Amino acid sequence: MKIAVFPGSFDPITLGHVDLIHRALPLFDKIIIAIGVNSQKKYLFDLDQRMQWLNECFAGEDTIEVNNYTGLTVNFCRDVGANYLIRGLRNSSDFEYEKTISQLNHIIGHELETVFLISQPEYSHISSTIVREIIKGQGDISTFLPEQITKYINKLYKH
Repeated sequence: MKIAVFPGSFDPITLGHVDLIHRALPLFDKIIIAIGVNSQKKYLFDLDQRMQWLNECFAGEDTIEVNNYTGLTVNFCRDVGANYLIRGLRNSSDFEYEKTISQLNHIIGHELETVFLISQPEYSHISSTIVREIIKGQGDISTFLPEQITKYINKLYKH
């Protein structure tokens, strides 16, 4: 069984994330969308909210599981029996960073392969970091996020 993990903070999940996951579905028997929890990082949305959004975005997708973890991604992959990591590349900076992480993961992850998917042009400018800044500044986020998340955030921040 080909199991892949798509790790991230998903704070919040963007249309770019959703597109990558849908494009990866035919490649694997199961995809685990895994929220990495880092106690040193400050999140805009709490873990429960991010888990709920991921479950809503992929409701009805039998081959997708939503989970979370602390510690090294390679250890989580080992624990869930995954041999693949999915990573999205928006630009050359992403590539250089992800290449280094992939090489380290391969060394310490024992046979863990990283599969890179290049972002579609219409999503290559979207990052959760930028979206968080737009949210904080009360800008229009509707072209960056799934509709149900946009509605929730607009109510929360009274856009």
